[in-house]
Amino acid sequence: MQMMTRDVLLEMELEEDDDDDGDIGDVPASKRPLMAPATLPSSLVLENLEQTIVSRFGSLESQQDFRTPEFEEFNGKSDSLFFNDGQRRIDFVLVYEDESRKETNKKGSNEKQRRKRRAYESNLICDGLQLEATRSILDDKLVFVKVHAPWEVLCTYAEIMHIKLPLKPNDLKTRSSAFDNFNWFTKVLQVDESIIKPEQEFFTAPFEKNRMNDFYIQDRDTFFNPATRSRIVYFILSRIKYQVRDNVKKFGINKLVSSGIYKAAFPLHDCNFSSPSEDLSCPNERYLLYREWAHPRSIYKKQPLDLIRKYYGEKIGIYFAWLGYYTQMLLLAAVVGVACFLYGYFNQNNCTWSKEVCDPDIGGKIIMCPQCDKLCPFWKLNITCESSKKLCLFDSFGTLVFAVFMGVWVTLFLEFWKRRQAELEYEWDTVELQQEEQPRPEYEARCTHVVINEITQEEERIPFTTWGKCIRITLCASAVFFWILLIVASVIGIIVYRLSVFIVFSAKLPKNLNGTDPIQKYLTPQMATSITASLISFIIIMILNTIYEKVAIMITNFELPRTQTDYENSLTMKMFLFQFVNYYSSCFYIAFFKGKFVGYPGDPVYWLGKYRNEECDPGGCLLELTTQLIIIMGGKAIWNNIQEVLLPWVMNLIGRCRTVSGAEKKTPRWEQDYHLQPMGKLGLFYEYLEMIIQFGFVTLFVASFPLAPLLALVNNILEIRVDAWKLTTQYRRMMPEKAQDIGAWQPIMQGIAIMAVVTNAMIIAFTSDMIPRLVYYWSFSVPPYGDHPHYTMEGYINNTLSYFNIADFKSKSKENPYTELGDYTTCRYRDFRYPPGHPQEYKHNIYYWHVIAAKLAFIIVMEHIIYSVKFFISYTIPDVSKSTKSKIRREKYLTQKLLHENHLKDMTKNMGVIAERMIAVVDNNLRLKSD
Repeated sequence: MQMMTRDVLLEMELEEDDDDDGDIGDVPASKRPLMAPATLPSSLVLENLEQTIVSRFGSLESQQDFRTPEFEEFNGKSDSLFFNDGQRRIDFVLVYEDESRKETNKKGSNEKQRRKRRAYESNLICDGLQLEATRSILDDKLVFVKVHAPWEVLCTYAEIMHIKLPLKPNDLKTRSSAFDNFNWFTKVLQVDESIIKPEQEFFTAPFEKNRMNDFYIQDRDTFFNPATRSRIVYFILSRIKYQVRDNVKKFGINKLVSSGIYKAAFPLHDCNFSSPSEDLSCPNERYLLYREWAHPRSIYKKQPLDLIRKYYGEKIGIYFAWLGYYTQMLLLAAVVGVACFLYGYFNQNNCTWSKEVCDPDIGGKIIMCPQCDKLCPFWKLNITCESSKKLCLFDSFGTLVFAVFMGVWVTLFLEFWKRRQAELEYEWDTVELQQEEQPRPEYEARCTHVVINEITQEEERIPFTTWGKCIRITLCASAVFFWILLIVASVIGIIVYRLSVFIVFSAKLPKNLNGTDPIQKYLTPQMATSITASLISFIIIMILNTIYEKVAIMITNFELPRTQTDYENSLTMKMFLFQFVNYYSSCFYIAFFKGKFVGYPGDPVYWLGKYRNEECDPGGCLLELTTQLIIIMGGKAIWNNIQEVLLPWVMNLIGRCRTVSGAEKKTPRWEQDYHLQPMGKLGLFYEYLEMIIQFGFVTLFVASFPLAPLLALVNNILEIRVDAWKLTTQYRRMMPEKAQDIGAWQPIMQGIAIMAVVTNAMIIAFTSDMIPRLVYYWSFSVPPYGDHPHYTMEGYINNTLSYFNIADFKSKSKENPYTELGDYTTCRYRDFRYPPGHPQEYKHNIYYWHVIAAKLAFIIVMEHIIYSVKFFISYTIPDVSKSTKSKIRREKYLTQKLLHENHLKDMTKNMGVIAERMIAVVDNNLRLKSD
């Protein structure tokens, strides 16, 4: 096929343009970039994509070079994936609204949109694509433009994009599993191979047209699978130009869709999800995915990853592979977490310090000091009885064991995932993906500065100078830092709320525990403050998330990354930094700051010089941290499910109701897909973000809530099927994309894993009461500090509560205002200080310094032990298994050998032909001489 290089562009310099909503896809025509030879090596690329002959036209009527798509009526075949001729496959669909049939007809604006669209479609045809237009069955204002890429176009752009294609069947790939000995059990979990047949494996190599005979081409119609065809067509659609204005060219389907010239652009699903296609040639992959993957009855089965990858592309496939592997590893963590929780549950009756709190003769006689200055009363310790019982479930020796286990578990997960990821890279032919990834059209459009490539020593164009890049990075970093400060400000607001509302709850809630009202057992001032503050914090988190998502996209667009991978990695880091502070800041406050700097009743510490700092329960802040985690994790899961399931389902239901009048008509596949929900521009970015935030909750604060892995496991089992159901039933087919790994999420998880060791060690040391209890048991329960003849926990509560003389209150209003508690001269508070009358009254006592030394020693020992084990595991487990390395080398060797041998055969054949001709010429000459 002869490629056409003549583009039709609209010259509209004297007209107002309503398409100036951004400058993506705009570049002065005089500064059009020539791509670096390393990126586009083919001279054909330079000729067809960059050195285009620009034709300018004064008015639409005088443009004789416009080429328009063929208009055809719908042929009544609702399952057809082909043009009306039944031969040309539909690779992409463009949808627009006919301006001549709009109800509100703005003549000038509509005419400009029509010009741009006609110019764009004409240039698509000039670039070799074939178009066919069909009006909507349900809404005659809509027009569907079906796009087909002929064989020559596919071959040309497959070479440009360095797409790997089959050379010959591969007989090396054999998949083995450690569970092969349990086939009788794992067979139940496997997808039935008679329904979803295993994909044939091939040796592959980047496609080259001049070596077409070397490739495994049995049928031209199936050599490029539908996902690859759609990817090639999208590559073309993203780079075709449609307008020049003020010497600036505009191009790309993304800009046309965002400006409303097209309503949508998408590849087609191959059939209905609920029933197979009537077309016998259709593979019915969507139906198989729904039946064996997305349907609730398949919840216990393994995912058909190869079919997911084939239908949706490697980027979707690697996400579900990672999510499935993460869920499998959570099973082990959940089992150990439940075991540790059950240990705390069954040892609850042996919790001596909780018994002392609940004992009327001990906790019922201990009068605690007020926790604020004006309205807070004196209170009895036993009103915290129920919270102390619940605390025994989580603050036990089992929690310490679980925290150490999770430090090792997260390392095992990350290391084994690297190995699994390397296997998928080999199986899915993405080992050398970086070499074939093309620059984003938005980046290409800005390449106006000429520099010398250090490697090739040839001229290439970049979007901005080094100084300009530094300015952009500085502005982007400043914007991200500003939003992080905004979150910190919201956290401070929550803290002020806690301090203010605690006073109200302390004055309003019951002061005594009489046992007649069950609410009194649970609704303490601390608990009421914690629950309401957690709910408000969750609402603020979700609001800030919604706003910052748009801001982060704007910042990343301004930063202008080169490739789509660079773009996603940059956006990932910005979003995660924000989400990290947004979700975890309140947990960090409760775990490491609340109740740590409160002073003592006679000399309290004030926040902002006005609000008295919060105190923890007598048992510590661990239970409050657990409550915060449950509310945020549970609320986030519920909110995400509403967004992911309910919202698209309701939107599709509304869309079906609007078209109910034409429900009895047969609608073509492209129109059915159009009425599905479009997938966002960022694809599965938010799915990754949701799981990584959950990963942080499971690892960073697991010492306070051993059941977190169990909740995450249940959520993820549902999440996999919900995401599968959403993709196969509620959304248009996503644009298939290549991906080598999970991108920036891998180093983020590694950072969380390292931080988790520190946070869990500090939670056990500073948030829980485990270290003070151990110090009391081994040192202060027996002489010389204690009075007991043997090691015991008896007397722990009395030993950890200091005395305060009521007469020493700075505010005289605190002289026992609640006479119903009796006439007392002292009250107790949570700290380790000398009593009144001591030479060093209200100074920290020897118990305090023993506890501090034990806490610091525990953190150092625990960190060093876990980090040593982590680094040992990382060193001993290679990122790529030996068998996978051997397979990669073997395949590369055989591929090179095959191509080299074929090349030699061609050369030998050509040389033989040349030699025969030379011999024939010599013979003819000799005969002529002899004659």
